This record gives sequence, structure tokens and C-alpha cells, in this order.
Amino acid sequence: MTKLSKPILPIRLSTFAICIIGMVVSGFLQFMGITNWYFLLIFSFLTLVGVHDCLQTKHAILRNYPILGHMRFLLEFIRPEIRQYFFEGDNDKTPFSREQRTLVYSRAKGMADQIPFGTTLDVMAPGYQWINQSLAPTHLPTHEFRIEIGGKDCKQKYSASIFNISAMSFGSLSANAVMALNLGAKNGNFAHDTGEGSISRYHRVYGGDLIWEIGSGYFGCRNPDGSFSTEKYTQNALDPQVKMIEIKMSQGAKPGHGGILPGPKVTPEIAEARGVMVGENCISPSSHSAFSSPLEMMQFIKTLRDLSGGKPVGFKLCIGHPWEWFGIVKAMLETNIYPDFIVVDGSEGGTGAAPVEFTNHVGTPLQEGLRLVHNTLLGVNLRDHIKIGCSGKIISAFDMAVAFALGADWCNSARGFMFSIGCIQAQTCHTGNCPTGVTTQDPLRQKALVPSNKAERVFHFHNETLKTLKELVEAAGLQHPSEIDASHIIRRINANEVRLLSNLLPEMPAGLLLKSAAIDPTLGLPKAFELYWNKAQVGSFSALKH
Repeated sequence: MTKLSKPILPIRLSTFAICIIGMVVSGFLQFMGITNWYFLLIFSFLTLVGVHDCLQTKHAILRNYPILGHMRFLLEFIRPEIRQYFFEGDNDKTPFSREQRTLVYSRAKGMADQIPFGTTLDVMAPGYQWINQSLAPTHLPTHEFRIEIGGKDCKQKYSASIFNISAMSFGSLSANAVMALNLGAKNGNFAHDTGEGSISRYHRVYGGDLIWEIGSGYFGCRNPDGSFSTEKYTQNALDPQVKMIEIKMSQGAKPGHGGILPGPKVTPEIAEARGVMVGENCISPSSHSAFSSPLEMMQFIKTLRDLSGGKPVGFKLCIGHPWEWFGIVKAMLETNIYPDFIVVDGSEGGTGAAPVEFTNHVGTPLQEGLRLVHNTLLGVNLRDHIKIGCSGKIISAFDMAVAFALGADWCNSARGFMFSIGCIQAQTCHTGNCPTGVTTQDPLRQKALVPSNKAERVFHFHNETLKTLKELVEAAGLQHPSEIDASHIIRRINANEVRLLSNLLPEMPAGLLLKSAAIDPTLGLPKAFELYWNKAQVGSFSALKH
């Protein structure tokens, strides 16, 4: 089977090309006296529009689709929902609602995000949630909420924003998208998670704070055989730009599933960042080779922390079998080695490459996973020693408020920041034909995304979201997002019943798991504690005591 060559002229430029040809032909016919002058005028005007579109730096759509791209903005001007239906999908076909995307776009562009005529949500629908307000609202001096991450063995604690960019790798994202995100993080003084693709040259251009994610492929710190390399790890970990190190145990969108980047997609730049050979398959195993049990995992965390000079080291996971998570916590108690942080990734998180069954039906959703992690650490008196981050469809300030209510100390967002740099959710990430240059390695397509311009939108989205969170905290009569608890959030159960989130997902009494061999069933805590806490083992992730 022969490989088809790329067309000389990309289809996306065909409209522009037709206008140029039309201008030339109509000019010749006008010169010959065969046609009327207005054809020349029309084609000349459209050609000038196309030239302007290619040269401007504000809109990636127009740079990639000169002239034709104006249809999107025309429909947006007439009726935004028409544009969103035809160009960005509807609620049934895309992972985020039109309201969520409009909110991000508005905040990123510095536009008003108020909606006339009240809410568009069905407040009587089961699952609808809200936060109770106070008759004595507070007035806070700033929206720049920060937390200090670093436990008892950490020598370089990190003062982090409570809202950061979630893990997205170079290779999944384009070089220009990575630079835009990192510059936005730099300007807004928040952190940028590298994703498991490691630290590329584009992460280093602007020097924004990095959270270096290390997956099972050990990209950026691997030997030729794929095993962990102490020497290469140390080189990256000591970089002042790296503020924290995060071990990726599992990813919400495809927990328990490895990955492969086919050889033809492994460019020299990707190979450089990941420490692999150009053109060879880049494999992420489904599990780690540097450790095989909770006890070994704690030792690995200590090693990473020591080699980094005492920077915060933690791990990310999507909760699966609860006894495996319990075994990790028991290993913390037995070794007296604690991670500085844990990031809970919900199964609703996104990815550009995962089997549909994994995306839809594997892993614990963020709400239940986050509450389980928070409660377990409370139950063994480690909650004050370990910070908890979370990720998984977090877009708005209210999403953050719910996460804080369930036990999070900070939130990460991936697609929210993707939207801010121009993603229109065309769902062509895997094809290399991203219309806005966000998820493509095509040098011409990604050139349409100008990092300096989109970085401003990253900054604005982060800034405006935290401003709104500040207003929510003030309306609730509180002083800091950390004061939001599950009693502040109400959920509708059915048309005639609502309940506090604290009743639906109760909080574990401090130290309960250390005081009693059995869980008090009257507390209403997840059955997992009663069934599996005493059976969890530290010598194996999967084994259970009988």
C-alpha cells in the first residue's frame, strides 16, 4: 500500500487560494474588457482580507483558515449558540457544556461573563448543587489565595496558587501551546504541570513554575531500557524552575491503562524531552518498574525528595480498588515517610487518547475519590501533614468550591486552560489537524497560535476565576476557600428533596482508623473502610489479608 503524499495546497487554505486566483483571472478579463470591474473588486477585497488574516496574531482560527474562518465569528455575532452548535458541538456530543465553554472564553478574553434573565440550569434536576450564602458577607483584601506545600521532610517548601494548570504533555500539546501556558503561569504566578511527557525545551523558554510529572515510562529520567535513571532525574530535579515532583500512579481518563506514542510521531524534539530514540515507539507501561509495593513506593518517594534537594514530592492517582489506597496509607504509617502532596484525579478527566470504555467506565469519579482520600488521611491523623490537590472537569469557581468542600487544598484544570488558549473542542486532537494549533505538531498549524497573545488569556482566565471564587467565599461569609466545607454545599436529590453534601458524604472523625479495629456503621462512611481497611497490606498493592 503506497503512502499518500500531502496535497500541495492544504484544504484549509483553498478559499484563500480561490480568491487569489479569482482576483488574477478577473483582473485579466477586466483588462481584456470581457467582464465587469466589480468581480475584480470583490476578489481583491477578499484577497486583502485573507492576507490580513494570515498576518494578524489574535485569532488562530483566522490564521489557519483565512477568509473561511470569519464564518465562525459571523455566527457568533448573530447568535452565539449557533456558532457553538456548528463549530464546537452540543451538550450531547462534547465533554463540556456550552455554558462552561462560554464562561472560559469570556474570562480569558476579559469580557463580562454575566448571563441575562437568570440561570440556564434546571434547578429542579437531580444533582443540581448550590452554595449557601450568608446575611453577613465578608470583604477580603485579595483573590490571590495560596497554600504552602511541603511536609516534615521537605526542605524547599512551595507557596502554590490554589488554581494551577493540570498535566498535559508536550507532544499532546503543540510547542506554541506549551509556551503560551507557561508564559501565562509565569505572569500569573501559578504552576504548570508538565504531564508525563517530561520537561521540553518549550517549558523552559519563559521560566514559569513547573510541576514535573514522572510516569511509568520515566520520561526525562530513564535509562535506554526504560528503567529509572538516578543521574538523569537529579539533573532535572535540581533545576530551580522545577518546584515540585509528582509521580503519576494513574490518570483519571484511563486508569490502569498504559500508552504508546507511535514511532512516526516521535519527533526529535519529543525524543529530546522524553529521553527516547527518534522514530521508535514510545511506551508508557501500565505500572511502575521502580517499585512494586506500597513500602517500596514510600522509599521511592524519599529517594526522589533527597535527590531533588528536599523539594516537595507527591503522587497523582485515580482511586480504584480501595484496599490498594489503604495499603499506601498504611505504608506511610509504617515507614514514617509521607508524600508532601497527593493529587486525586477523577475518572471524568480528559485525554486525547483512551479507549471509550476506559473513558466512560473505569475509575472513581472525583467527588467520591477525593472524599475517600481526605477521610482516610483524617482517620490516621495525617491530613495536616499532606496537602491534597485535585483534577477532573474543574472549570469554574463553583467547581473549585465543591472540591474544597470535599477536602481539596488546591485545584488543577487542563481543558479550562486549553479553552483559554483557543481550543474549540473540535475533537480532532488525535489527527494532528487541530484547527487552532493547540494539539498539533504540524508546524504551520501551530504557528497560528501566538504564545505571547494567548498567554494573556491564560493569565486572565486564572485571574478572573479566582476573583469569582473570592466573591463566592465572601458571599458565604468566610475568610478563605479552605473554610468551605461540605455543610456549605446543597444537592438536589429529587424534585422534593435536597440534602447537605456533609450528610451525603460525611467526614471521618480524626484518628478514628487508629483508635478502632472496626468502623462505626452509624457514621455513614463509605463501606470500603469497613470491608477493606483491616485487610489492606503494605507488602503488595493487590493482596488482601483474609
